[in-house]
Amino acid sequence: MTQTQEFSGKDIDIAIKNACAALTLLKDELKYDVISEGASGIFGIVGRKDAKIKVVLPDNYTDESKEIEMEGIKSIVDEAFGQETRLEEPKKKEFKSFEVPEPVDVSEESVVLGTEALQKMADLITDDANVSAGTESDRLTLSIEGGNAGILIGRKGQTLDAMQFLTDKIINRKSEARVRVKVDIEGYMETRKANLKHLAYKMADKAKKTGRPATINQMSAQDRRIVHLALKDDQSVRTQSMGDGYYRRLVIFPKKKNSFRGKRRSRR
Repeated sequence: MTQTQEFSGKDIDIAIKNACAALTLLKDELKYDVISEGASGIFGIVGRKDAKIKVVLPDNYTDESKEIEMEGIKSIVDEAFGQETRLEEPKKKEFKSFEVPEPVDVSEESVVLGTEALQKMADLITDDANVSAGTESDRLTLSIEGGNAGILIGRKGQTLDAMQFLTDKIINRKSEARVRVKVDIEGYMETRKANLKHLAYKMADKAKKTGRPATINQMSAQDRRIVHLALKDDQSVRTQSMGDGYYRRLVIFPKKKNSFRGKRRSRR
């Protein structure tokens, strides 16, 4: 029986790009039908609808194959540290009450170390990928161009997350000053950030309307941070990460409206 899956995006090209990234396929390998070309709406806001495509999944695409890419990248982690390593959330450094951590400019050593480490990982996954680096204060941005972007990004960005996690570990394991590491592949992170913000607003509206918590499952620390920041100024909801490990749930709680403080005592 032929398996299909639907993907959406701002336009057809983005929907195709999202499908390729999720299924780790090249555009030429993708078999799809256009369900809807979408609508820009009034001023690009009111009545806007995403484009949608239906993709025919490869015959060998099974639930088991979805896990192969993460197992592969975990083996890279194990090899790099010489021991079994679990992808978990980095522990926060403890500072004494009088200590205030200050951002420090990224050193040339960190740039070289991060670039070389990421290049080795990319070379193990695909051919013809090149890593370039850019710095801004305490932030190091490593960009990958070329190669098979779909495979490098992985299903729901999991391979990209794993490479960022490992690169961050390699750079900061001996560093006193924290270097903030960001790995991007052909502008994928900006698209992902926009999609996460859209999801955050949508789920927040759901929580407000129903009066019940809305949950987004399996999010990386970086993705959760995007949602937290997107909703931090919304006084009607609060966000909280739940669970253990690197991938956690993010729950959006509606805030109860305090129409009065305490009950007034009735006079007899």
